[in-house]
Amino acid sequence: MSIVTLAIFITTFMTAIEGTIVSTAMPTIVSDLNGLEMMSWVVSIFLLMTAVSTPLYGKLADSIGRKPVFLFGILVFVIGSALCALSQNMVELIIFRIIQGLGSGAIQPVAITIIADMYQLTKRAKMLGLNSSFWGVASIIAPLLGGFIVQKLSWHWIFLINVPLGLIAFALVLIFHHEPKHKQKSKLDLKGTASLSILLLSLMLFLQELENGVNWLFLGLMVVFAIIFVLVEKRAEDPIMPLQILADREFLAVNLITLIVSGVVIGFEFYIPTWMQGVNGTSASIAGFAVTPSSLMWIVGSFFVGGILSRIGIKHTFNFMHLILILADIALLLATVNTPFWVFCLIAVFNGFAFGAIITASQIDSQILVSKKQVGIATGFNTLMKYLGQTMMISVYGILFNSIIGKQIAANHNLNQAMMNKIVSAEQAKELATNVIPQLRKILLSGLKGVYIGSLVVLVISLMINQIYRNHKFTSASHN
Repeated sequence: MSIVTLAIFITTFMTAIEGTIVSTAMPTIVSDLNGLEMMSWVVSIFLLMTAVSTPLYGKLADSIGRKPVFLFGILVFVIGSALCALSQNMVELIIFRIIQGLGSGAIQPVAITIIADMYQLTKRAKMLGLNSSFWGVASIIAPLLGGFIVQKLSWHWIFLINVPLGLIAFALVLIFHHEPKHKQKSKLDLKGTASLSILLLSLMLFLQELENGVNWLFLGLMVVFAIIFVLVEKRAEDPIMPLQILADREFLAVNLITLIVSGVVIGFEFYIPTWMQGVNGTSASIAGFAVTPSSLMWIVGSFFVGGILSRIGIKHTFNFMHLILILADIALLLATVNTPFWVFCLIAVFNGFAFGAIITASQIDSQILVSKKQVGIATGFNTLMKYLGQTMMISVYGILFNSIIGKQIAANHNLNQAMMNKIVSAEQAKELATNVIPQLRKILLSGLKGVYIGSLVVLVISLMINQIYRNHKFTSASHN
């Protein structure tokens, strides 16, 4: 059991370091490939593929077993990472991130499901907290490693780190994880999977196109396939997403909160390194450390949330954590070009604690609100909401960011998009004329604040959603 748990921790570390290093290296990638306008696609396409595949993997984990699905996910992720490392342009990188995302869709939800299988509820919260601690370890290593790689080697190497880690985890699970044969027979819900995939793809494309106005084709596809998905799932013999689990008001609310808060997480972790390099002029090796306290405090929040839930209950816990996030977001909106680095680290401390508490609590609550035979599906749905929230919000953030910057560049005839591509990288910014740098930084800051205004709006909505169910405290007997 301990070796399998170690393998799960390795996969968590692998996916965690991937996200942090990509965020750290993104300004360099953008400057190298001249792709500021496509920057959000590198993240959003990865998240979309993860979101699309997560429900299918959750269902397969309940049907054919956790082990084969987990191994398949690790292998696909490793292959996708290797291909990303070979990318020579932005289009190739985006295409290979699709493969990486399809592997990621299996890794995290199935890993959490395996932990649920191996540990009782009282110890499960601690193990999920320990699993989250590897995000903290990754957050310390990734900025240094990412900065070293982009400055001394090439950004292509940030993806190769996943290959040895993935192969080690694959071998450990293959050899040491023994699970009983799953006798649960199920028919693969291909119609449900296909309609959900088209629905989510249409949603992402619709959000990406909003910058240019409402795209009625994508909106129509969303509506049509949403209806088709509901009809298919109602008639399916073994649906990929049993709709009855959404009838539970608390289950629905908690997962909608997961969707929103996960989107806020990606907005903070993805854009703060850009703020540090582009506005503050911090080097790539240091910029990523602005979000490191968030990852470290995520661990603390994950560890302590179990005790908090047993004392004040799920609803009150979420209310308190939302207030922390709202105040932290307001602090970002009040920041200026001259705000020192340590202030962002302090904001990250509060954000991280609340992020860790909310996400971990939502995982546990989603599992105990369903029957044991639906734990895989519930975990998969919770993970789907996490990635769907990140996919949706990174698209929304991209629209806010690009539209604000585009309008301000158009209003300043001495500036252009090529200059903006350089200002986001502290290293590339040295090539710019000194007289345009203050203007470019002011424009960049405006775009970043547009992102965090968006975060503030959705956090208030999330707090309102949290009021629709009754509070209850967690106990060791809390499971259907």
